[in-house]
Amino acid sequence: MQNKWLKLREFKNSQAELISYNRPDSSGPKLSEYTRVKVEDSTVLKQALASTLGIRGIVRKRRRLFMVGQTRIHLDKVDGLGEFLEIEVALNKSQAKAEGEKIAFEIMKKLGVSNSDLVVGSYIDLIEYRDPSGIQS
Repeated sequence: MQNKWLKLREFKNSQAELISYNRPDSSGPKLSEYTRVKVEDSTVLKQALASTLGIRGIVRKRRRLFMVGQTRIHLDKVDGLGEFLEIEVALNKSQAKAEGEKIAFEIMKKLGVSNSDLVVGSYIDLIEYRDPSGIQS
């Protein structure tokens, strides 16, 4: 199943980015298509989005980012959920999905991550599963 959603990522400096995602809801490497738009005033945009679309939930996290070639390795600490590792291979236009999957599996192997460690869904999905309100206090 394809998952489509819109996320407003707010930073401490009051700037933000609006991100639209289109990604399968499955475990393992997956192709994620997204568009990011820089936002200077997140407060007004957040109000506009909330009044028309509502707010599904709020995810609070701290992220450390490491770059390995064309791969972004995220170490996330998500409030109410715990710690997670995300491997994001940025494909260039000449690379096929299979090449990105190969790179991801090689990094998983080097880091000792097995298929049984993989999580299906997004952080908000996990929060809603734990707390159907999706709102973290």
